[in-house]
Amino acid sequence: MASAQNTTVTIHANQGKNIINKEIYGQFAEHLGSCIYGGLWVGPLSNIPNTDGYRNDVLKALIDLKVPVLRWPGGCFADEYHWTDGIGPRDKRPKMQNNNWGGTIEDNSFGTHEFLNLCEKIGAEPYISGNVGSGSVEELAKWVEYMTSDGDTPMANLRRKNGREKSWNVKYLGVGNESWGCGGNMRPEYYSDLFRRYSTYCRNYDSHKLFKIASGASDYDYDWTKVLMNNVGNRMNGLSLHYYTVTGWNGSKGSATKFSNDDYYWTLGKCLEIEDVIKKHSAIMDEKDPKQRIGLLVDEWGTWWDEEPGTIKGHLFQQNTMRDAFVAALSLNVFHRHSDRVRMANIAQIANVLQSMILTDTTGNGHIVLTPTYHVFKMYQPFQDATYLPLDIKCDSMKVRDNRTIPMVSASAAKTKDGNMVISLANVSLDKAQNIDVDIEDAGIKNITGEILTSKNISDYNDFNNPDVVKPTAFKDVKIKRNTLKVKIPAKSIVVLNIK
Repeated sequence: MASAQNTTVTIHANQGKNIINKEIYGQFAEHLGSCIYGGLWVGPLSNIPNTDGYRNDVLKALIDLKVPVLRWPGGCFADEYHWTDGIGPRDKRPKMQNNNWGGTIEDNSFGTHEFLNLCEKIGAEPYISGNVGSGSVEELAKWVEYMTSDGDTPMANLRRKNGREKSWNVKYLGVGNESWGCGGNMRPEYYSDLFRRYSTYCRNYDSHKLFKIASGASDYDYDWTKVLMNNVGNRMNGLSLHYYTVTGWNGSKGSATKFSNDDYYWTLGKCLEIEDVIKKHSAIMDEKDPKQRIGLLVDEWGTWWDEEPGTIKGHLFQQNTMRDAFVAALSLNVFHRHSDRVRMANIAQIANVLQSMILTDTTGNGHIVLTPTYHVFKMYQPFQDATYLPLDIKCDSMKVRDNRTIPMVSASAAKTKDGNMVISLANVSLDKAQNIDVDIEDAGIKNITGEILTSKNISDYNDFNNPDVVKPTAFKDVKIKRNTLKVKIPAKSIVVLNIK
């Protein structure tokens, strides 16, 4: 192995001011492939152990993950979903064809009650994506009333008839999804007027106060953001942004598990480009919203590879390797740095789809696999609602394909709610260890614990036969010298340190 590289990280422990909203660790569950049916939901009559139809193993994994917010029902599916088809007795609900994702026939057994009750079970804030593309103002307004009204109103009484007396605590409401594309192929000027109309009639009931989110841009579409800021402005509480680490939208996107070293480094370059995208959208928002009242919500992000061979076309089932773990770690570090504007992020998706947390065996055996990305999210839990600490980093870098440059080390630091400190360090090099000096200004270090996520090969992944190929282990290769940590991190490793 080549000699180690030297890196210096200086953490400004007394300069923290921005909170890393826990919602940055949000999840996304769309009616797509086996994300819902077979992933989260098997129904109460299934042989797979379940509680009220929810898989017990998945419930436990999500509770352990401390999911702060869960977005549903889409995605592209949201703008063809009519909520009244998913309420009432399950055996009387009409079936529907999922036109966006493989033409699958769905029975609507997982609807509003099932989703919102799931959020209560796992302690997550619900994020509802409303149908603007094929729906109506009346339809969405009635859905809001059904979910959030405790009064003697028609929709609240319908909810009570269907078995739920008290309203749910629903805060986040998305007014459409990808309205520039699968959500209606709209122009930003037209969508701006629709948002103003829809948001008017999606009212606050009783003590509920909706956080209304406009359908924002796809990655580099800065004009969309400019038009919405000009035409909608403070009528919206949040503006979404979608950014996928993908090679392109035509032809093969590449294998999730079979890739070259060059492909790996390219992936990290593409992943890190989200920082420049966030900066440019934020600058446009700052012109109209200098006090940053409007949140930027990266409510779809992650890797997008070809579907695994032998799986159903249109169901977007892909494996999840250490490469995906690095995309998760590096992206989260970027979100931390921009927590003044980025208030939420929702990785796509929670189970069995794209860069998922969990893979489930839907054949009846009832097995699940926790992916490398799941482990990153769990290791990073202390960052939720912590105060971001600015830092300076000096490390080697390398040129990668498509004229991008990537640093060999990515880092983030924060002061946790209990007054301790958490530091993440990701060594992306495939063949060189990193000797890292972490200087912490004015901090008395008493105790350090750490975890490391690494594997023999960057293409390693977990499957049903070998579920623990990639999993965290204790990290102890750190020494304290006054207020400096001497850390040695192997190649292709992600380390999280908890400091008291």
